[in-house]
Order: sequence, then C-alpha cells, then structure tokens
Amino acid sequence: MAELVVLGAGLSGTLMAYELLPKLRKDQDRITVIGQGSRYHFVPSNPWVAIGWREKQDIEVDLDEVMRRKGIRYFAQGARRVFPNENRIELEDGSSVSYDYLVVATGPDLAFDEIPGLGPDGQTQSICHVDHAVKARQAFEQFTKSPGPIVVGAVQGASCFGPAYEFAFILDTELRKRGLRDRVPMTFVTSEPYIGHLGLDGVGDTKGLLESEMRDRHIKWITNARVTGVEPGKMSVEEVAEGGGAARNHEVPFGYSMMLPAFRGVAAVRGIEGLTNPRGFIIIDKKQRNPAFPNIFAVGVGVAIAPVTATPVPTGVPKTGFMIESMVTATAINIADLLRNAEPKAEATWNAVCLADFGDGGVAFIAQPEIPPRNVNWSAKGRWVHLAKVAFEKFFLRKIRLGDSEPFYERFVLEQLGIRKIKAG
Repeated sequence: MAELVVLGAGLSGTLMAYELLPKLRKDQDRITVIGQGSRYHFVPSNPWVAIGWREKQDIEVDLDEVMRRKGIRYFAQGARRVFPNENRIELEDGSSVSYDYLVVATGPDLAFDEIPGLGPDGQTQSICHVDHAVKARQAFEQFTKSPGPIVVGAVQGASCFGPAYEFAFILDTELRKRGLRDRVPMTFVTSEPYIGHLGLDGVGDTKGLLESEMRDRHIKWITNARVTGVEPGKMSVEEVAEGGGAARNHEVPFGYSMMLPAFRGVAAVRGIEGLTNPRGFIIIDKKQRNPAFPNIFAVGVGVAIAPVTATPVPTGVPKTGFMIESMVTATAINIADLLRNAEPKAEATWNAVCLADFGDGGVAFIAQPEIPPRNVNWSAKGRWVHLAKVAFEKFFLRKIRLGDSEPFYERFVLEQLGIRKIKAG
C-alpha cells in the first residue's frame, strides 16, 4: 500500500486530493490531507467579505465532512516540519504522518514582518485570509464614520497583484453606494513598474485598461514603489528609479489601508536544502517534481517560479486558478503513473485565465502561456466580468462541497468569454 499525503487544504490541496482519489489502485493506496483547521474558504471572495458583500460562512466548506464522505483521511492540526530524508511530516501536536509520495500544496507564508508596521497586526489591513478580511471589514465600517484618505496596493516582493486592483475598485464602488466617495482621496501603491504589469509584464492591454479605470475613478498611483515602513495614518514609500536608486520619497497619509505582502514558503518547508529556494518555495521540474527528493511534488502558490522580467523593485509571478488546476492535473497523472511503475510524463500548461472583479465591472485576461512569449495575449473589460465572477464563486463552492474531481476552471471562464462574445455580436 502506498501512502499519499497532500500537505495543504486550500485551493490547490483540496483539488489535489479530489483528482488523486480516482487514480488510486483499488484497496492498495490511501490519501491523507493535512490542513490548518477544518474549514475551507474561497479566497477570491475575500474582497467581498472585507466590505460586507459576503459573510464568512457564505464562502466556507466543512472539509471534515467532505473528506470523510470521500474516504480521505484528514488532519486539521497543521504541519510543523517536513523531514524529506525520513519521508515524514511532524504535525503541530507532535504526532507524525509518514508518506511514500508527498504533494506540497500549502500556499504561502505572508511576510508582513518584512516591513515595519505592515499587516493586520500592524497598521494595514489584509484580504489574504478570510479572518483578515473579517477584520478589514470591521476597520472599514469604523473608517466610514470618519472618512479620509485610502491607500491600497502591493509591496515589494508581492506576487499577487490582481486582488489589490480588485479591492481598490470594489472600495470605490462601495463608497459611491454610500455617498462617501467625494470625501475619500485614494492612492494605489505598487511595486509594479507600471499599472497593469501584474507580475506578468502585462497581458494584452492591461496597462491601458487599468490606467483608464484608475483615471475614471480618480485613483492616483505610485509605481516602482518600495514601502519602507507604516505608522499610524502614514505610509513611507520610496519611489525607485529605473537604475535602482531612489527617485522620490513619499509620505502617503491614510485613514484606511490594505496592502498585499510579499510571499515566502511556509515554515514547515523553508530552509530545507534541495527542496526549496532561498524564499522557501518548492523547487520543481516540468513534471511538478522536486529534483532532490523525487517522491515530493508541489502545486500552487508555494511553487518556485522565476520572475518574468527584471524590474526596478522586485515583483513575483502570480499563480492563477487555472494555472494551479493544470499543475494539479499533471501531478495526479504523474503520481498515478509512478504507482503503476511507469515514468511520469504529464506537464502542466501554466496558462493564466483570470476574472478580476471591480464591484460594478471588471477585467478578464488570458495569457497562454503565462510566461511570454505567448500564443494568446488578450484582455477586455465590462460588467459581464463581475457577473461571471459571482457565477464562478457559486460554481466553485458547489464543486468543493461535492468533492468533484473534474477539472473545470478554464472551461468555465472560456464559456463566460464565449457568452460575452455572442452577446456582443
């Protein structure tokens, strides 16, 4: 019997378990999933939670119940450390789980501590976790009683820029609904070299589309930004010149701020020689397999990917939903081959297919492949994106609750694009 362990129970971890299950050899293999807590939360809905458009319970799934129904062993106490030379994971309660094959699907550690005053324990809010979003909503409601400036963005080293744009525009939409927008100057602060870079050197005309959206909504911006510190009501920002030197220093006032942090690998794997890079992300080959420990695979945000281009301020590469799903599918096929004494052959497509909601509109983009040069490099905006994102949330949560193993992300998004094109025609 082979013990297959999935470390992580977020987007990539739950999909990984679901896709592996039907590929097991009957009565010979077992899947174990290790998560932190018993609840799955749909992270793309966190911006809606942060302004009260969703409640926490609206976007959660009881994983204990789903995993039990599917016959998957589930541990909710989290992992303390992976010991790859021993094929063992130590859990937070001191117990251990052994494996024959391990898939690391942990997502990232949020590096708020790298900038003084950053994060929900400091002076800025976060939408990276549902509990952060709940706290951000409480802070927003307090802010609306005495409105002032807002600062939203992503700091140096960030690799996920879409949610920052989403939240800035969603805030704008909500403030207009409340009749408060005229009392709230807004500034977008980002490490990107230009608006719409997204860690991808742009996709289609994301630069033009997002700059136009910023101007229409009267949101100022600072690019090539390095946040040096955050104090109550004030963010210190160094605007970096093309050559790397300081071009200008800003002290940006705020009454409310949400800044996305840099990511790094989680503590359970960080610093393991041969397994991770210096930031703690898992090193993989084209088969999603670690070269030093070939019985370890990795999927999702915790995977090491080199930046698309060198930028004056460091930016990472995002791992979008379809890209993650394609990693999961390839890994499931490759582990199934190994279980049957065959060589792994599947490779993920690493395409980016994304819907970014702006509350009353949005931007969609397709980058195939994600890393340029591309066969498809397309973007567009419209109210249909907001409607598609709402539909996607319902569709995906139903998939998680049912334990559906069928890959669907690209098909769903492209169907939405097809519907749009038919309507436009």
